[in-house]
Amino acid sequence: MSAYDPDNIFAKLLRGEIPSTRVYEDEETLAFMDIMPRADGHLLVIPKTPCRNLLDAGPAQMAAVMQTVQKLSHAVIRAFGADGVTVQQFNEAAGGQEVFHLHMHVLPRREGDQLRPPGKMGDMALIQAQADKIRAALDAI
Repeated sequence: MSAYDPDNIFAKLLRGEIPSTRVYEDEETLAFMDIMPRADGHLLVIPKTPCRNLLDAGPAQMAAVMQTVQKLSHAVIRAFGADGVTVQQFNEAAGGQEVFHLHMHVLPRREGDQLRPPGKMGDMALIQAQADKIRAALDAI
């Protein structure tokens, strides 16, 4: 396994070097909207500390990320009237990982819906509106 690259896109995002649509933040984690959403409300949760993926994450990093994933899962279900949530996480290139900073995908789902294909940029105005719905749901929880 390679070393953590402090210039990966999520590290840059954490430092404020690139923009993001943030929906939640605490001392240990950050949640923001995916710019290539596979479902309405698709967001990512990352630790604020460096680690490539769950293979090198410490127990405290994993616990913090999972607590935020659970909180945001409740919020997206509420915000989008979803029936459930899909949580995805990929490790190393062979496992499908593209950005080498631990991250969890949180996707609200309705019975029978299909995920959109990966790699297609989303409409930023729509993504912002969806982020507003998630923030409102967080406030109500």
